[in-house]
Amino acid sequence: MRKGSVKEVLARIKYDPREDESDYYIIIEHRGAYGDVKRIPVDAIELGHGYFFVGDAQIPYHRILRVVRNDGRVIWETRKL
Repeated sequence: MRKGSVKEVLARIKYDPREDESDYYIIIEHRGAYGDVKRIPVDAIELGHGYFFVGDAQIPYHRILRVVRNDGRVIWETRKL
């Protein structure tokens, strides 16, 4: 399941022509609200150096808890859970 950093996993999903980024979403911990999580489709994010972007929002990679396929299979999960 956990092969590489979350940024590497997301880059493979977004840029590998064999993958369809619309088949994936991420679960993030919402800032300032422990236990409040949000689901964001991978095709809605842009990858940056230390952050990823959703529209104008800049979110650090360490907030990502999981990368999940739409069928429910967890592709990557943080070790802090």
